[in-house]
Amino acid sequence: MSRPKKIPKFKTAAAEKAFWLKHDSSEYLDWGKAKSVSFPNLKPSTKTISLRLPEGLLCEIKTLANRQDIPYQSLMKMLLTKGVDTMLHRGAI
Repeated sequence: MSRPKKIPKFKTAAAEKAFWLKHDSSEYLDWGKAKSVSFPNLKPSTKTISLRLPEGLLCEIKTLANRQDIPYQSLMKMLLTKGVDTMLHRGAI
């Protein structure tokens, strides 16, 4: 492989994003020298939403969460994640 091209300097993050959307990084980096890294304390970004649930369902979720000694919103995230994974792997959507 030939010598990688020099990465230009960018004035803004938007300019950098536009550049990388149009260019192949393999022309600018030698991925053969890349090392695997881990970010164990990195938390995924979250977004606050409003969700209307029937009172009975919310009460059941809170009861289940209490039995497992976890916050009910954490249980809801776990249930949603499991449901989405199941539907995606079964090809339901």
